[in-house]
Amino acid sequence: MPMKTSSAAGPPNRTTARNCVLINQLATPGLGSLMAGRWVVGLGQLLVAVAGFAMVVGYFVLNLTNVYNKLINDAEPRPVGWLGEAGALLFGVAWLWALVTSIQLLRSAKAVEAANAPPRLS
Repeated sequence: MPMKTSSAAGPPNRTTARNCVLINQLATPGLGSLMAGRWVVGLGQLLVAVAGFAMVVGYFVLNLTNVYNKLINDAEPRPVGWLGEAGALLFGVAWLWALVTSIQLLRSAKAVEAANAPPRLS
């Protein structure tokens, strides 16, 4: 029997949506979207987040290289602040994009739950 790899069969239930939101917002932007079965959006968010993170790491490496060259070779540091700022901005865009997707997930889960709820007797 094939194993179910995601909840892409339809809108996620409330618990799954909550877990996807937590992963999207607190762990890795895009990963929660992928878990919810939103492949294109999730991959886009994940790629933008990883690119932003890589730029921030590159900034730290270049900054450490500047400090090393200043201490050892008395060389003038090259400006690398733009790389860290651009990386942080890019990661922030991915996080905000994941936030929009997370809100959509919660709303669709709430709508499905409301549609499946038994009628209330007044």
